[in-house]
Formats: sequence, structure tokens, C-alpha cells
Amino acid sequence: MRSRFMNSYKTGLFSEWVARVFLMMHGFRIISNRYITGRNTNRAEIDIIAKRGNLIIFVEVKHRKTLHAAWGAISNPQIRRLRLAAETFLLKKRWTGEARFDVIAVHGLHIDWIKNAI
Repeated sequence: MRSRFMNSYKTGLFSEWVARVFLMMHGFRIISNRYITGRNTNRAEIDIIAKRGNLIIFVEVKHRKTLHAAWGAISNPQIRRLRLAAETFLLKKRWTGEARFDVIAVHGLHIDWIKNAI
């Protein structure tokens, strides 16, 4: 998928689009793309927030050559920031349903969806 015309930023945007379509095909409604907690904080960006029934999922999308490389690209400090951003979102929306954090890894023509990943 990656060509000489696509830099890593564009590849990431494309992978996020693929992940959104994938989630919609699984019955999710996309609530937010690239949700940022706020300025002047140790902010985090959640790639996708989606909802299906009484479940909200926060999704980190990684595009790497392998699933192992995608998983390794998520650091512990990033996980802490993402969890805090998700908690902030849930409090702001007064969400009382279920919530989880998933990872969608796009590698080549493969999509791996790891539920409850973080």
C-alpha cells in the first residue's frame, strides 16, 4: 500500500480511514476522529472513537509492516496518555455504558483488530 508517493503521515491517515470503514462494516458508528484532549496538557490523540449499542471503543491505529511491529510501536507513556484521554472523554460525555480500548493494526493487506488491548 505504501508507495513512493505516500509519506508516513499520509499512510497513517489512509490506515485510519481503512480502520473506520472496517469498524462501520462491523456495525459501529464513528463518534470522533483524531480526538485530542486539550491544549497545554500532556495531551493525547485518540485515533478513533466509535459506538455500537451500549459500547464505546477507543481505537489506536498503527500501520507497520508486521503485527509485532505495530504492537511494539505503542509505548507505556503513550498508553497512559491514551487512557487519560479516554477517561476524560467518558467523564465529559457522562457515559455510563461499557468502554474499552482496542488497537487496529494495518499491515500490508491485513487488518488485525485487538480488542481490550490497552
